[in-house]
Amino acid sequence: MRLLIVEDYAPLRESLVRAVKHAGYAVDETGDGEEAVWYIQHNPYDLLILDVMLPKRDGFSIVQELRSKDTETAVLILSAKDTLEDQIKGLDLGADDYMCKPFAIDELLARIRALLRRRHVQRAPVIHWHGLDFDSNTRRITVKDEIVDLSAREFALLEYLIMRQGSLVTRSDLWEHLYDFNADVTSNVIDQWVARIRKKITNVGCPNPIETIRGQGYRFRNEIES
Repeated sequence: MRLLIVEDYAPLRESLVRAVKHAGYAVDETGDGEEAVWYIQHNPYDLLILDVMLPKRDGFSIVQELRSKDTETAVLILSAKDTLEDQIKGLDLGADDYMCKPFAIDELLARIRALLRRRHVQRAPVIHWHGLDFDSNTRRITVKDEIVDLSAREFALLEYLIMRQGSLVTRSDLWEHLYDFNADVTSNVIDQWVARIRKKITNVGCPNPIETIRGQGYRFRNEIES
């Protein structure tokens, strides 16, 4: 999943970026309202973490513009503006959630997970698939109680496929949602990640859950093919 963090106080922004990257998400960042709009216009984000009081462009106007274009990106406002009126304004403009500063990082990460599940119509944090249990809260995958040791990047790729279970996900879509703006990786890296995930899952006795759609991309299977 790919996030954009918009926060003008550099120490806080850097702390947020570290926490979110450690949780396995790809992250772009800026402290400028106008630059945030540029990022949003040129990149597909699953979630926007947005301060309100920003230089050049305030957060409320960014949310309003985002929703006027029917953009589906989830928005979590994170602001020191903590009055009830400010919270109502942000939500009425189209934000999906509003957190006041100061806040706990663990709560922020929990709200991020909930918003991403909601965006992809996945209410439950645990997904069960033919002996495979995928837990988005604990970031853990087990097959018949045996832990499947996936890297953060592998987990993120599998999570993105699971949230679109049964649908084709192109390589370019995976690339755009798993890597940040400055990523420098080889063109076949997605295929390499998928191969590793398949091997780790099938090695512990689970059927291969990822179908290759030749020349297009991948799909997390709804059912096992006979």
